Amino acid sequence: MMISTKGRYALRVLVDLAEHPSQGYIPLKEIAERQEISEKYLEIVLKSLVRANVLTGLRGKGGGYRLTRPPEAYTVGEILRLSEDSLAPVSCLSQDALPCARAGECRTRALWDGLDQLIGKYLDSFTIADLMRPTPPEA
Repeated sequence: MMISTKGRYALRVLVDLAEHPSQGYIPLKEIAERQEISEKYLEIVLKSLVRANVLTGLRGKGGGYRLTRPPEAYTVGEILRLSEDSLAPVSCLSQDALPCARAGECRTRALWDGLDQLIGKYLDSFTIADLMRPTPPEA
C-alpha cells in the first residue's frame, strides 16, 4: 500500500480548513497557496470530497469550501478510503478484486487479512483534530 498525493493532499486540505473555521467558506486559491498545491490538482481532490459530503462547496463571490462536520468527526481512515483506490496491502483484498482461485488454499491470506485490519484500525484511530496538534498522539 502506498498513499498517493491525492490522499495526502486531502488530509492536508481538511486540516487547513479545520484550522480556519471562522472564515466561513475558504476560496480554493487560498488553500492552494497555503498548502503549495496546484489549484487544478486541488480542484480534483476537493470535488471528490464534496461528492462524498465531507466538504461543502459554494461557487461565486464569497464562495469556497468548508467542512461539513467538526474536525474530530473525520477519521484519517475515512478520508484515505475516499481518496485512494485501495488501502489493501495486497491486491486480492481490494474491494474490487476478483475472487482468487487460490483463496481456499492460500497459506498467506490470514497474514494479509490481519495486516489489512491493523492498517484500518490504525488509520481510524486518528482524526483531523488529532492532525491539527503539533505532534499527533501515538496510536
